[in-house]
Amino acid sequence: MSGCPVISIVLNAHTPFVRHPEQSPCAQESWFFEALSETYLPLLEVFDRLDRDHIPFRMGLSLSPILCHMLTDEFLIKRYLEYTDRQIEFGARELDRLPKRETIRETAKFFYDRILDRRALFTGRYEGNLLKVFEYYQKKGRLELLTTGATHSFLPFYTPYPEAIQAEIEVAIGTYRSRFGKYPQGFWLPELGWTGELDAWFRAYNFAYTIVETHGLVFGRPYAEKGSFYPVRTPSGVLILGRDFYAQEDIEAMASAPEYRDNRRDLGYELPPELLTPFLGSQGGRTGTGYKCWSAGGGLYDPQKAARKAAEQARLFLQNRISRLREAGKFMKEPPLCLCAFEADTFGRRWYEGPEFLETLFRSLWDPQEYGNELQFMTPVEYLYKQDVGSFQVLMPGFSSSGVNGYAESWVDASNDWTYRHTMRAIERMTELADRFPDNTGLKERALNQAAREILLAMASDWSRMLYKQESSEYARNQIESSLRNFTTIYEALGSNYISTEWLTGLERRHNIFPHINYRVFRRKR
Repeated sequence: MSGCPVISIVLNAHTPFVRHPEQSPCAQESWFFEALSETYLPLLEVFDRLDRDHIPFRMGLSLSPILCHMLTDEFLIKRYLEYTDRQIEFGARELDRLPKRETIRETAKFFYDRILDRRALFTGRYEGNLLKVFEYYQKKGRLELLTTGATHSFLPFYTPYPEAIQAEIEVAIGTYRSRFGKYPQGFWLPELGWTGELDAWFRAYNFAYTIVETHGLVFGRPYAEKGSFYPVRTPSGVLILGRDFYAQEDIEAMASAPEYRDNRRDLGYELPPELLTPFLGSQGGRTGTGYKCWSAGGGLYDPQKAARKAAEQARLFLQNRISRLREAGKFMKEPPLCLCAFEADTFGRRWYEGPEFLETLFRSLWDPQEYGNELQFMTPVEYLYKQDVGSFQVLMPGFSSSGVNGYAESWVDASNDWTYRHTMRAIERMTELADRFPDNTGLKERALNQAAREILLAMASDWSRMLYKQESSEYARNQIESSLRNFTTIYEALGSNYISTEWLTGLERRHNIFPHINYRVFRRKR
């Protein structure tokens, strides 16, 4: 083996588009607020501490275009601050109510202090602009920012509709360039959904690489001789990295340790209604407060004990990766790669101690007493550029995805298959509109741009996942039906040559994503 084995960590940061100015408050908006407080801000805190201590960490981060928009939406940021203010008000009341010697009071105070600190960090140091901070770490060489589909739609299902793939990719690239001033090199496949038809698209848009599940390589044509330990190259020249299946398995097992916070138990569902005034809302419905004071194993949550467990498991995780890389290195001339690719929400929102786990990973590797020069962290593109392109095996990965069983079952079954016939019919109509009105301006152009937004929102894979898991399934169905209904209204209005300016303006304010979208991305290529 030539060269030091490499670990590359890549996180996919994405949140469903939820924005309801007509409702106050909207329960589903808390998904974004929780991700902001428990995943994105803690990750940046980790980066800050590592940077302060001169730990040269490296990792990849995919920021979805939807998330980029939501992180800069003044309305959603205002609501986020209102949400944290309610958390602070609730926490202050609890601390006043609970006896000082009660252990649960100390646990509640731990969460109260964190909420206060992160609100101050968001409004102060970060000035309410997290994208600017992520860009700072990219410019410093610590982060590699990837992009993904405009609305995170499951691309393999839409390959018969090239205009839909074209729109998903072009809008994503436009969003990335407007936010970060450069062209993305990596593309995170939404839900890691791959099919061979996508190869030509990634070559056409000049992406350097993408990531697939391990079995996509194992069952490729021909099979990957080096498994997921080394990149491969498609016939068109796109580089493919395989996710380490066992790293994913390890993380899922480790995150369920009994010492960790129980995300299912929240004071908002356990205290009497009279103690939950800030969170009951106008209709009196219960919702989470962010104060989750119990551990997964039962009993009160102990932050110090959980932190020690996270550090212990981080070292075990590294040992497991080193062991596998050593074995792989015996059969390779090139430095083997372990690509650890996860959803960002795994580290924080779903696994509260996840950011501390990541911090220990980076710190351990740079401690000469622990691992010395046995291993390196690199971003994906940094690793690729250090390899000889001629050493990459040429193959076509097999159809694959993340989710249950790894073959798109989570995105098409009896719970959600009805959505595709409607979205595909709408795509056909959108293409028809883009061809019929190639040069429109004024009100018609606004309507056509909004029609394009509604199609993309209806295509989002988030809704299919929710329907499959039967989590917020009624909301997911309403989101799909609402976007398709909005599109149909515009389609019929353009046919009758009458558009309600008032109705269109209201829709533009509610679904204000991709403000610079050009409906012509749905035109057929000549």
